[in-house]
Amino acid sequence: MKSLKELIDTAGSGWNLVEKWMKNANNSYVILPRHPKRADEELLRAQISTKSPLGAIIHQTGGILIDGGWLRILGSGSPQLNRGIMDWNKGKSFEKEGEKGGFLLIADDVLGGYFAINAGTLGEEIGHVYYFAQDTLQWESLECGYSDFVYWALNGDIRQFYETFKWKGWTEDVSHLDGNQVFSFYPFLWTAQASDFRKVDRKVVSIDENYHLTMELAGQK
Repeated sequence: MKSLKELIDTAGSGWNLVEKWMKNANNSYVILPRHPKRADEELLRAQISTKSPLGAIIHQTGGILIDGGWLRILGSGSPQLNRGIMDWNKGKSFEKEGEKGGFLLIADDVLGGYFAINAGTLGEEIGHVYYFAQDTLQWESLECGYSDFVYWALNGDIRQFYETFKWKGWTEDVSHLDGNQVFSFYPFLWTAQASDFRKVDRKVVSIDENYHLTMELAGQK
């Protein structure tokens, strides 16, 4: 297990690259403040160097909110997104500290969609980011790694990715959520009854409740 000193690289930090992407970002974003002690703890648990954008985001941020909070990239946790990346993954991608899981959850959206780096259990493309969508109940490869995912979140066409599921007034509704909440939809988005999204009801639920129910419905837990 590497020490904190070994994991933190100030000279060649991946944060420099992330900041470069942010300077010309097409999508709105908010960097959430970190708590230094918590950031150190999450980085130690992750055992990922800050040379990489993933390690840098864990250690430099409490998380990043994209597009008004529609998409949340996990960091070390902050009051507005009170889930550190390793804290969130425990009981989902791994059970015991130090255990290597078959994936790592890295981000999620208000629809209850989950983004994860595949380490072997989500599909054949190791190291790629996969997305679990509520309308398919399947993990699907985005055919990119973590760095490209973060770049896409900041600069990509998020509107096209989510165009089917954004309703009138969504910005106001999302602004009232905190980072531990998502919307739950009925009928479920994967059913034929939900094909007309305008007729689907939604309510706010905890993301932990949503995640476990979703994986149970998908037969993955």
